[in-house]
Amino acid sequence: MLYSKLFGKTNKNAKEFNSINATLLEKAGFIDKTMAGVYTFLPLGLRVLTKIEDIIRSEMDKISSEVFMPSIAPKELWEQTQRLLTIDVLMKTVPANEFAKEKNAAEYVLNSTHEEIITPIAKKFYSSYKDFPFAVYQIQTKFRNEPRAKSGLMRTREFRMKDLYSFHSSEADLKKYYEIVKQSYWNIFKRLGLGKETLLVLASGGDFTEDYSHEFQTRCETGEDIIFFENKSNIAYNREVAPSLAPKLNNASEKELPLKEIEGKEIIGVEELAKYLKIPVEKTTKTLLFENDRSEVIAIAVRGGYDVSEEKVRKVTKSHWIKLARAKVVKSITKAEVGYAGILNLPKEVKVYMDESMRDRKNFETGANRTHYHTINVNFGRDLPEPEQFYDLKVAKEGDFYPENREKYEVFKAAEVGNIFPLNTKFTKAFGYTYTDNEGKQKPIFMGSYGIGSSRIMGVLVEKFHDNNGIIWPESVAPFQFHLIGLDIADEKVKSQVGKVYKTLEDKNIEVLFDDREDKTAGEKFADADLIGIPHRLVVSKRTGAKIEYKKRDKKETQLLSLEEVLNLL
Repeated sequence: MLYSKLFGKTNKNAKEFNSINATLLEKAGFIDKTMAGVYTFLPLGLRVLTKIEDIIRSEMDKISSEVFMPSIAPKELWEQTQRLLTIDVLMKTVPANEFAKEKNAAEYVLNSTHEEIITPIAKKFYSSYKDFPFAVYQIQTKFRNEPRAKSGLMRTREFRMKDLYSFHSSEADLKKYYEIVKQSYWNIFKRLGLGKETLLVLASGGDFTEDYSHEFQTRCETGEDIIFFENKSNIAYNREVAPSLAPKLNNASEKELPLKEIEGKEIIGVEELAKYLKIPVEKTTKTLLFENDRSEVIAIAVRGGYDVSEEKVRKVTKSHWIKLARAKVVKSITKAEVGYAGILNLPKEVKVYMDESMRDRKNFETGANRTHYHTINVNFGRDLPEPEQFYDLKVAKEGDFYPENREKYEVFKAAEVGNIFPLNTKFTKAFGYTYTDNEGKQKPIFMGSYGIGSSRIMGVLVEKFHDNNGIIWPESVAPFQFHLIGLDIADEKVKSQVGKVYKTLEDKNIEVLFDDREDKTAGEKFADADLIGIPHRLVVSKRTGAKIEYKKRDKKETQLLSLEEVLNLL
């Protein structure tokens, strides 16, 4: 391709964004921002995206069949799975003006995922035990109402995604296929150049399963996820579910002090409270009241400095769902406004669960269950009984230990590039989808869901592979293999020489971007080549004569090669 004819050029004066991939991809002419979280893929960007998706497709074709589902869906399908009013990023499409409304006033869901579409379709075609297992996938545009569309291609409102759905006659068969998909994903990330930097991370299974789901997370300083990795066990967790032991307190010699109530009007944050009471933060206590699907009120207490993990609470309390107790419920239980709940003197019907960080504390603070008041110098045994069991209910933080071997976690940021999820029977039950076994009985169907964000991967690649001069694309996804630069093109001899190189490469079906511009200096062309990031740079000029100057994008050294030697590089 001739660079002079390319739609979309480098723009070094383009806006600097808060993410490397957004800045470099716009400056290099790969994408153009339409609005927050929505981008146009220009020719260079589309070539990269297509190569990423071709790699994904080639691996998916080995284990499933490709389909293409619609972007919009009737609301009734989402109502049937009870997700229409619960997914907080779901978007819809409506008529944009009165003229359109007169033609069709219906509202449709913009699909953020496609379980609601594929399950009824599968039900039409496969219902015998002989049909299972089977799996289908698609690569399609998805929509999510992200509250903060940021970080370039890593968090957008419109994005490209591969989603795979598998159907099984037993949970055991689902787990077997689950492992097959894991291996396919490893193949994909290795081919994309991310294999060495990507980990399999345990994450929340939501209300679909008591098991963990799995995320493929790539180490990335600008990633939005925090990963807790224990090296000896070679196990990694997303922070939201990481089991943790808090560091022990050094208070063995501390003497018990008299119990007191202290007024602290409108002081409820632990940092502010600790400062006001002149005590360390770890002596404060965060007590939260929750309601669950059994209409129970549950009190959760963690040591100050930690947050409560709602996912852990849901699992420990064996609740289908939990939510923070309403203000009127808190007041009826504690006789106080929200923010002053404590673990002393709660009604018997409120079950109290304490995090393991509460163990072995002395002279600690808790809410007084009295508006504007806090109780200090609380001690187990004297002021309240020590619980028979402590639980892990907190959001892990740096410095915590892995409970299985008490080794300290390595904590780092990462970007999610894929996920695999055991859906079990949630969606098949919602649509009344069963199969007939070999005895004529109806049996439940188990599902799995498996996603890879192809456009997000493009952003992650740039975050991982760049330097101060621009992008450094892995060869497998680079828009072209060679960036050919012609200098001194006004000289007919040079023009003929560089034209011959270009034609030879094209005739051999080698991808080449030829910078044929006559109005740009050598410095400008070299800067553009570095910014665009194609793996191999070739230069033909008066100085190179019959040879070609060759340089790898990630190396400083150059060498003079013949055309034949250049071809042998591949």
